[in-house]
Formats: sequence, structure tokens, C-alpha cells
Amino acid sequence: MGKYTSLSKFIVKNIGGKDNVVSLIHCFTRLRFVLKDESKANTEALKGNEEIVDVIQANGQYQIVIGMHVESVFDEINSLYHFSGGETVADEEALKEDTKLIDKKQSLWDKAVDLLSGIFVPILGVLCASGMVKGLLAILTTAGVLKNTDGTYIILYAIGDALFYFFPVFLAVTAGKKFHVDQMTSLVIGTAIIYPTLIQAMSGKAAATVLSGTIFQTKAYLTFLHIPVLLNNYTSTVIPIILAVWAASYVQRFAKKISPASVANFLVPLITILVIVPLTLLVVGPVSIWLSDIIAWIVKELYKLSPILLGAFIGGMWQILVIFGVHNAIIPIVLNNLATQKFDVIFAANIACPFTQLAALCALALILKDTKQKRNTIASIFPAIFGITEPAIYGVTLPLKKPFFISCISSAIGGILAMLMGVKFYQMGGQGIFAFPCFLSPNATNFSDIISAVIVVLISMAISFCLTLIFCKPKKQTNNI
Repeated sequence: MGKYTSLSKFIVKNIGGKDNVVSLIHCFTRLRFVLKDESKANTEALKGNEEIVDVIQANGQYQIVIGMHVESVFDEINSLYHFSGGETVADEEALKEDTKLIDKKQSLWDKAVDLLSGIFVPILGVLCASGMVKGLLAILTTAGVLKNTDGTYIILYAIGDALFYFFPVFLAVTAGKKFHVDQMTSLVIGTAIIYPTLIQAMSGKAAATVLSGTIFQTKAYLTFLHIPVLLNNYTSTVIPIILAVWAASYVQRFAKKISPASVANFLVPLITILVIVPLTLLVVGPVSIWLSDIIAWIVKELYKLSPILLGAFIGGMWQILVIFGVHNAIIPIVLNNLATQKFDVIFAANIACPFTQLAALCALALILKDTKQKRNTIASIFPAIFGITEPAIYGVTLPLKKPFFISCISSAIGGILAMLMGVKFYQMGGQGIFAFPCFLSPNATNFSDIISAVIVVLISMAISFCLTLIFCKPKKQTNNI
């Protein structure tokens, strides 16, 4: 049974059955049926379904407003009933009306999850595959089968890391589809913000210093039209490209209105990229950097106030910080701690994070009924063992909401335990199970920190596993948790 099987059967039953359907097509948000007899349709029952936004009868069509995932519902209905039709029709006025209806019916969180799901689900398979390659590579190098200078290692590393490094490029494609932006235009935006010359400029001489004397003091290496550009390395990031493509949807819409039909083919993308790429670098860059500065300041102040509060913050918020790409602000603090005091407690506080995701995945694999969800869950387990949780977060736990929050809560408890037990982190190293050697003291005679780290992880995993089993059982007659 697919994710939308129950909804699909409900819809067809309440439009008078399969035999009452002449044809079916869909637009951006609506299923558009042509029925033999519309009086046979149970409009009130359809409107009462939580997964249906509205029902509209117009222009000889019986239109059911679903939302941006309408294509998935359409595909499921056709796989069950094999109706005629299938082309996507463009109806921007209907899209505007439906967006207002959807906004009224969906909570802010539902909108965010629907957005992230629409962007990440198309790349979930290759995301899991890339994570598995990285996990396999970690095993081979740890076992001494490969060295990081071997040609085989270099090629396998490129295969496993390509998607993660060029994340903005992949997300540009899926976000373009989600926001109805020309995908070639989206690709130009995605590749422009990670263009090598921009990244290399960050290692050069600063052209100016912005906001000197504050926690937001930042070096600008380039200017655009005499405006300082606060560069950021956008490789592997998520939020910047999503914001950029979202903004591009409005610019593209405006460009279409003002562009003559004879030159719209090149003028629309020209206007879009000329506006959005500089806007992204000038606005998103500074916001990302300043958010990172704020996070770094919070971490320092929490440590001064109470290590336990620091443990709860780092453990509970780490996965969220990763989603927004501002976790890198903490790394310089960790490196400074390792250099000055030969150990760190910040990274000790997030030791449980990938493992609470792993425990939630294992619990979900036991209780999920939806075969597609179960397959995605099982496929995400192997990468999570090695600390690669993107497939788990974006493909499974975040869309289901409760497992993600349970994982964060369990990690927060793990962070508190790590601080109470005085766990210390001694060196930068691997992720997941390969992070444990980082807790071995330099003289390799004191194993107490590794033992404590293992205890923290096991307790956090047990909490995450049990809470997921208790609170995430699928509801009857639905695939939602």
C-alpha cells in the first residue's frame, strides 16, 4: 500500500466510483475529473477529509484541491484505476486560489514539512546511496584496506561525497520544480553560489571589515557595485539555495509579465539570474554568517553559565543547526579548545545525535506499515551508523515530525549526560561509530571517556527507540504518524 492509496480509494469512491469517471488530469494543485454524473459525487464527504483542501465544480470539471503533492496522488489513482488523461495543465490563477486555501488549512509546521518533503523526496534514493558509499569507504579505510591516497579511495570518495558537496545544485533542481521555477535557471543559481572563484576569494586579502567591534564583525573579500559581499561557503548547504529559488519564483513571475513574447525565452532567465544571484550573495550570505556568529556566542555564554545547559543545547539543537547550515560556527571553537586545553566538551555533547536518529529509524522499521516508507527507513539505517543522517532526517524523521523531535529530545538528554559524566573529546576524527576513537586520551591509557561516551550513546538510543515505539505508531486507516 502506497502513501496515498487510502486517499486515492476514498476520492474515487466519493466521486461516484470508477465507472462515473470520463477522464482525469491534474494541474499544479488540483485533480481535475470529468464525471458522467456529478450528482453521484459526495462533495460533503470529500470536503470533510483532512487531506483534501477543497472541492470546486467549474468548467465542466469536478476539481479536488490536494496541494503541491497532487502529482503523487494522481499517480497513485492512475496506478489503481487506469483513468485516461494525465497531462499537467497550467492554471496559474487556480494555483493562486489554491495556495490561499492550503495556507488556511495547513499549520506553519505542515507547510514547512510539505516543502522540505517535496524538495528532498526526489533525491532520497541517491542520498541513501551516497551515504552508503561513504559508510563503506569508512569501513575500508578503518580496516586498512584502502588509504586516502589510493586512486580507488579518491574515486569512491568522489562518488560518495559528490551529492553532499554539490547539494545546492541538486536542491536547485527539486526546489525549482516545487516553486515552479525554470529548472535550468535554478541550476545556474545553484552553481553560481558555489562557483570555485567565489570560494577561493575567501582565502585572499579582505577588501573591508564590516561591523567592527561587534560579535558580527566580518571580513568582506569582494564588492558588488561597491557593496561589500560577505561571502560564505555554500557547498553542502541546504537553506540558502531553497531561499534563493523561492525568491526566484517571484522574480521569474515578474519577468514573464514585463518580457515581450518574442524575447521572453532568454530575457526571463536573464532577469531572474541577474537579480537572484547577487541578492543571494548580498543578503543570504550575511544572514548565514550572522546566524552562525549568534550561535557561536550562545555556545560560549552557555558554557560559562552552565555546562549542563550547553549539553542540552548542543545535543538537542545540533540536528536543527545542521539543517540550517549554521553548525559550522561551532567548529572553530572546538578547534581552539583542542589547541589550547587539549580537549573539548562541545563535540562530546553531540555524540548521541546520529545514534538517536539511528534508534528512531530502527523503531520505525518495526512499526511502519507503508512499504515505501519502510524501505526508505531501512535504507537510511546503514548511513546513520556512520554518522550520515541526511537520508534519515530529510527522507524519514523530519517528514514524520514526531520521530525527529524525539531524536532531538533524546540527543539533548545525551548531551546533559555527557556533561554530568565529564566526557571529553580529544581529537577531530570520524562520525558515527568512528567518532568513538576521538574520546581516547592522547596517551591512550585512559579509556574512561570512551566508556562514558558509549554509555551516553546507549542510554540516548534506548530513550529514542522506546519513545518512537510508544508515540509513533501509525494511525488506523492512514499512513501518517
